[in-house]
This record gives sequence, C-alpha cells and structure tokens, in this order.
Amino acid sequence: MKKILMGVAALVVAGTLIGCNQLTQYSVSEQEVNNYLQKHNDYQKQIGVPGLVDANIVLTQLQSQIGRTEPNKVTLSGNAKVNITSILGPQTADLKLTLKAQPVYDREQGAVFLKDMELTDYSVQPEKMQTVMKALTPYLNQSLKSYFDQKPAYVLNPDNSKTEAMAKKLAKGLEVKPGELVIPFTD
Repeated sequence: MKKILMGVAALVVAGTLIGCNQLTQYSVSEQEVNNYLQKHNDYQKQIGVPGLVDANIVLTQLQSQIGRTEPNKVTLSGNAKVNITSILGPQTADLKLTLKAQPVYDREQGAVFLKDMELTDYSVQPEKMQTVMKALTPYLNQSLKSYFDQKPAYVLNPDNSKTEAMAKKLAKGLEVKPGELVIPFTD
C-alpha cells in the first residue's frame, strides 16, 4: 500500500512539474509551422527587369527546419514554378529553393515572423534556365525577404487550446530549439 501511495505521489509531482512547464511556455513544432505554411502561403510574385525579363513565381510545398542546420535560425525548403517572359519568348522553369531566416515573435499580432529571409541555395530545371535565374536571383531574394517580413510563418490561435490562448496573452519573446519554437511566458 505504501508503494502505491508513493507511486501516486510521484505521478502527482510529475504532473505538477509538467503542468508548471506548460504554464511557463508554449512550444510550436516544425510540423505545426509546416501545416500553417501549407495553409497560408500565397507567395506569387511578378519580378524582373521591365522590358528585358519578367518572371511570375509561385512558391509551393514549404517545409521548415527549426534550429537544426544553424542555431537560432529557421531553414525553409520549397519549390517554385517560374513562368518567364523575355526577349527569347516564354519559358518555364522549376526551382528547388533553400531559404534561411531569423524567427521573431511579434507580441501585438501573436505571430512568428521569419525576418531577414535569405535565399541561400537553389537548383533549376531545365538547367538551360540557370543563366536567366541567376539574373533574377537578387530580385527573388528581395521579394522573398519582403514577403516573409510581412507574412507570418505561424499565428497563435486562442481557439486551439487554453495554453495557446495563454501564450498569446503572456508571451515574452521567442527561443529557437532544434525542431521547435518556444514562446516563454516569463523573462
């Protein structure tokens, strides 16, 4: 009987400790960020040099890696469909992109933004489009940076859970840990 009571007491203490942790922070997993990006990504931009080359770019299949390849950074990978109009006529290309950014929590909006987004790597198919894409890269990089500065990668929704509602009210910043974003409630 004494062992059972000690076991119950241990479970109560463990539950209290876990409960305390839930009361001091909220974690957003890579999967939650990925799901949000899949539902809310609407990056479709027209970029280029007027009269020389115009490209319509649609970004799809965004996936995040949080704090894995570089501490305190989020890496995004994704695909882009590119429709190019130039003096050579219409062409299409498929891109595989790798982007890197600094996650920042905006308390007023209850949202995580990916600031200072940077295109770190890409591959293009067909390969003959490499030269055109190289010319467009600075414009694409600036466009992606601007888009992610304004468009959140995740927004806290108080309707999802009591803990998420509490996070929206009490959040004090953002910590990046491998595989998750941690929003602490206290300094």
